[in-house]
Amino acid sequence: MGKRIVSQRRGRGSPTYKSPSHRFKADVKYLFVEGVMEGKVVDIVDDPGRNVPLAKIILEDGREMYVPAAEGMYVGMTIKIGDHDDASLGNIISVKNVPEGYPIFNIEITPYDGGKLVRTAGSYAVVLSHDATKTTIKLPSKKLKAIHPNARVMIGVAAGGDIDVKPYVKAGNKYYAMKARNKLYPITSKTAMNAVDHKFGGSSFGVPKTVSRHAPPGRKVGSIAARRTGVRKGKL
Repeated sequence: MGKRIVSQRRGRGSPTYKSPSHRFKADVKYLFVEGVMEGKVVDIVDDPGRNVPLAKIILEDGREMYVPAAEGMYVGMTIKIGDHDDASLGNIISVKNVPEGYPIFNIEITPYDGGKLVRTAGSYAVVLSHDATKTTIKLPSKKLKAIHPNARVMIGVAAGGDIDVKPYVKAGNKYYAMKARNKLYPITSKTAMNAVDHKFGGSSFGVPKTVSRHAPPGRKVGSIAARRTGVRKGKL
């Protein structure tokens, strides 16, 4: 008798695949402020549940806030948060006030949601154009996205971009790094499985990997509802 495939087990939402909340240092999001407020970076925190280091910021009114640190940010640095037009490194600013071509990260999808996009180590988006009703940015995936002009962003590049430079050296180091984030590791190749355990298991070579959008979870692997197949002309 075969086993449920990983996508099915993840879909159940069992504790096996949930990231342990006790490993995260703090809730990482922007706080709401009236007008413009200054904040001081009092610590750079290593969070085992994330790749990017966190900056602990104390605002003028005494509240503390954790945000992904920007490259070049340091303890004792002062930043501004609010509706202003100072696009200096580390400042938190409405995207409508960011000049075109500037790198940004920790981007709000809707105003005051605290920051949702481009938060991983070494990532950044670029502001392309402004409109009366939207601002267009280019995400790290090269896709273009329109967001609300009042959505807040952080100027710069998320720190920790060289995280992949240092080798793990030992399998145990990789194991504990993945365990801290509750990632599935090690991962078995699907073609190395038995036919009863995965669609790609057994002698699956030569079998199309495209699958219907309405396929059941056990068969919904591969290119789901692919718009096209085959090699593009001129892209050999």
